[in-house]
Amino acid sequence: MLLGFSFLHSQEMPDDFLKPDFHKSRRDLVREKMPANSVAAFFASPIRNRSNDVDFVFHQDPDLYYLTGYREPHAVLLLFKENQKDADGNDYNEIFFVQPRNFGAEMWTGRRLGHKGVQEKLEILNTFNNSLFKDYDLDFSKFDKVLFYDFKNDVRDNPRDEGDLFSLISQFKQKVGYQSNSGELTTEQPRNNIDLRTLHNIMGSLREIKTPEEIDLLRKAVFISTVGQVEVMKAMKPGLSEREIQGIHEFVFKKYQSEYEGYPSIVGAGHNGCILHYIENYKPKIESDEMMLMDLGAEYHGYTADITRTIPVDGEFSEEEKAIYNIVYNAQQTAMEMTKPGVTFAELTKVARDIVNQGLADLGIIPNKDARHLYFPHGLSHHIGLDVHDKNVRSPLAENMVFTIEPGIYIPENSDCDEKWWGIAVRIEDDILVTKDGYELLSGFAPRTVEEIEAMMKKKSPLDAFTLPKLKGGK
Repeated sequence: MLLGFSFLHSQEMPDDFLKPDFHKSRRDLVREKMPANSVAAFFASPIRNRSNDVDFVFHQDPDLYYLTGYREPHAVLLLFKENQKDADGNDYNEIFFVQPRNFGAEMWTGRRLGHKGVQEKLEILNTFNNSLFKDYDLDFSKFDKVLFYDFKNDVRDNPRDEGDLFSLISQFKQKVGYQSNSGELTTEQPRNNIDLRTLHNIMGSLREIKTPEEIDLLRKAVFISTVGQVEVMKAMKPGLSEREIQGIHEFVFKKYQSEYEGYPSIVGAGHNGCILHYIENYKPKIESDEMMLMDLGAEYHGYTADITRTIPVDGEFSEEEKAIYNIVYNAQQTAMEMTKPGVTFAELTKVARDIVNQGLADLGIIPNKDARHLYFPHGLSHHIGLDVHDKNVRSPLAENMVFTIEPGIYIPENSDCDEKWWGIAVRIEDDILVTKDGYELLSGFAPRTVEEIEAMMKKKSPLDAFTLPKLKGGK
């Protein structure tokens, strides 16, 4: 039975996940960047309760996934700058504690690798069951630095499991002499070797530059997301709901075996598009004179895209919509063409804002290009990767960075301008790979210009004939 169980696990997985040698190379690079005589600790993400006995779908901590490929909860990884010796005198420079096999639990919540599975499939040989962390005998006071991220103190305790994340964190605090937010010490003597800052710089400097393997997964995530945009352009018509539009995007994601959305999908019709992170997506009937702002990204094997398109519900931009759209497009295109190694986000942002401000002034929406306003209230760019706003250290652009360019203009109802502009919200967001001497637009499969969008929206959709019975209630 056990052999069959393991066989199924290996056969049912896609074959384009990152390989163990990728994760090992990342651990080695972290170790290179760690200060002398230091240890770094990485914990799995907590399980979040949705309601009663139902939890949210588990999503691994991006750093732990980056370093191990492990996708299960209740784990802690320790990396050492210098080799350590175990009780038998053997050298090791990493140790990983993971949740054990449990056939009763696996029948309900899915297969587990267990420590032997991690050794075999993820090739992390020094792996043990998490229940053994409590008795792991290591004097943390001997290290000059103990590196980890500060805790949020929001992890639930399962009192029947001494290897759950709550227990692992509590045991770790005890071992390292962590001082809690209340000021109480977890050991009799406080220690000054705890470092809560360095790890962010180490991980940010690594994760902001993508490897070829990561770029391959990002290309797939971006392409999946652009196909969703294209299919919605073809299917769009008045009378659909925001939820239906969201569903088309996310169906495309699942069709390509994308595991998750990279962030809550934003699908805002008309004035809802003026809410930057509008995720209710509840409007039951979109109108022909509205625009639809759609900000969605597929997460594929851990890596997420982030793409926004804004389209007219009836398939044709009005003169006002076109005027605003083209300002945003020109700002984005100009910033994109500046992209190359050495340029900073601040430089790209200034150029884009100048174009937006001049355009708004030319239309009379603001009194002059130097006037203060909230019509472009967010930043222009951010890195993408394992997080939709991926970890970084704010370096100038460099080859193999992947980031967004996303200018926008949002004119809520009752704004201090001509009423004809009210309710217009436009954001165009694309994913950009920095090359040796320029850039590559990864998300170009989804139309960007007014003309391209209108042409795509004239095409037939395979969903045109898809209808469902009317929803009925009562008897």
